[in-house]
Amino acid sequence: MAASCPLPVTPDLPTLRAKLHGLLRFLREALPISNAHTVDFYTESVWEQLVDLPPETVLAVLRRSAAEAEAQPSAARPLAEAQGGSDSTDFPKVFCETSQKLVSVEAFALAAKCYSVQNLGICTPLEQLLVALRGNKKQRTDKNVKPDEFMNLKKSHEVQAMSELISSVADYYGVKQIIDLGSGKGYLSSFLSLKYGLKVYGIDSSNTNTHGAEERNRKLKKHWRVYHRRSKLDVSALALQTAKERKLQDEIECNAYAEGVGNSSTANQEKMSTSDFLPDFSGSVISNIRKQMENLHVHSHREENLYFENAFSVRDLLPINAIESTSSQTPKRKMLETNKERRKVTSKSNESNVYSPLTSFITADSELHDIIKDLEDCLMVGLHTCGDLAPNTLRIFASKSEIKGVCSVGCCYHLLSEEFENPHKECTQEKWGFPMCRSLKEGRWCCGRNARMSACLALERVAVGQGLPTESLFYRAVLQDIIKDCYGITKCDRHVGKLYSKSSSFLDYVRKSLKKLGLDESKLPEKVIMDYYEKYKPRMNELEAFNMLKVVLAPCIETLILLDRLCYLKEQEDIAWSALVKLFDPVKSPRCYALIALKKPQ
Repeated sequence: MAASCPLPVTPDLPTLRAKLHGLLRFLREALPISNAHTVDFYTESVWEQLVDLPPETVLAVLRRSAAEAEAQPSAARPLAEAQGGSDSTDFPKVFCETSQKLVSVEAFALAAKCYSVQNLGICTPLEQLLVALRGNKKQRTDKNVKPDEFMNLKKSHEVQAMSELISSVADYYGVKQIIDLGSGKGYLSSFLSLKYGLKVYGIDSSNTNTHGAEERNRKLKKHWRVYHRRSKLDVSALALQTAKERKLQDEIECNAYAEGVGNSSTANQEKMSTSDFLPDFSGSVISNIRKQMENLHVHSHREENLYFENAFSVRDLLPINAIESTSSQTPKRKMLETNKERRKVTSKSNESNVYSPLTSFITADSELHDIIKDLEDCLMVGLHTCGDLAPNTLRIFASKSEIKGVCSVGCCYHLLSEEFENPHKECTQEKWGFPMCRSLKEGRWCCGRNARMSACLALERVAVGQGLPTESLFYRAVLQDIIKDCYGITKCDRHVGKLYSKSSSFLDYVRKSLKKLGLDESKLPEKVIMDYYEKYKPRMNELEAFNMLKVVLAPCIETLILLDRLCYLKEQEDIAWSALVKLFDPVKSPRCYALIALKKPQ
């Protein structure tokens, strides 16, 4: 491991467990809200069962709380810090002890804020980590690289931030091979290979994605060459222009000298040497060229090799007569052999900086040597790995000696498998997506699918006006009551899908939905359908208020999942350092937290 600065101090396992226990105390009472499905909101009288307050009160308090949070973003932090390692809470009563209903929205909002990742004190600042990883080394950048030209803004933001961190970790640990699990379309893999000169294997279970990634990588390489060819031409043009200007200036000076030479003595003429008539390439010209090259090439030698097709040196930029010729001393054949060897070395170096898309379904027990024949010391990474692939990434990292570090950003929490979700159902599965750590396993903790689904809600996006589609959710909830009353169906395996955007009205929505579900819509007159709409329309604010409660609670569910994974990493004996880092802007990319870990050097 390359010794730079000491890595930031992170919370130890006892501290994390104490925070986890405090979070669990709150979630034991709050989880029924997250686990309630909005489809069943009216059929199962969800509001009456779980909330003992008018919807107007709930909405008013939550809006006020959101406004205060925007004005004072760290308002909940002192409370979290005051609690420290204790699992006791000083909140006012949130839920009624007998009915289990929500009785204080203010206390609910405060507790949810306190137990979010950003306020619980479990995150390591990204900038602090990058400074420690780099030490005194300069950050490698390329001003010509504009990834937003071949990615959308969200993906560009994610890829740039994550690749910078991965490259810094790779340099810190001294590895050059990267395994990108769930690589999808290959954006991250291609960027790591092209920008940072790393050898990347992108593994995805979809053969379609793999072929798409290969084609996309080919286009990206072409795009990359254009940028660097343009850079070369820009600097060459600058050198040529500067040389021409200098030559013109020297001609003027020479003419001036010729005009006055008749008035000078012969002795002074003898003192003049031929060098006085040549351009001064040792001064401003070379200095200017060097400055331009420094601006264009601040990469390491490894990255310069990556662009060998467009590589150039000061010698290439200077006019022919600016450097003393060596052709008389060096045989032409020897020069050709030297250049051939140089190209061979450069080409060999370039072969190590490639991206190879592979197709394979990865589990916690996958043998990487069977997939990657030249497996060496490497980092394992994953950008928005779906469902169980995120926890399996951590398990593979912990079990394989070749994998020296991991950087994992998970998503799709609703697709996680839960060990204790169906305790009476026989299952041969041994390794589950949740829980991972000993503490939650011993407590047989379970979130539930609806709660995990709500963990995917984006509080930050709602806060900036990208709210939930209340009317579409309202249509679906009323439809469910119609299906239950008129068709006697309480559970339906088929999904309505995104018919709301294709419907001109509630009536049209119901007709299309019944047809898609295979139900006879002719038995329902228009009046019956509209009567249901009129019945529930005054109660639409209940659904709106309830969904806002779920949004406010969502970060706590995500905190539970992330804390589970971080505690798992802390429990592994051969892991030297692990942390949770906020990697992305949550408005641009809601699943913004990365789990990072490094093994002890052997």
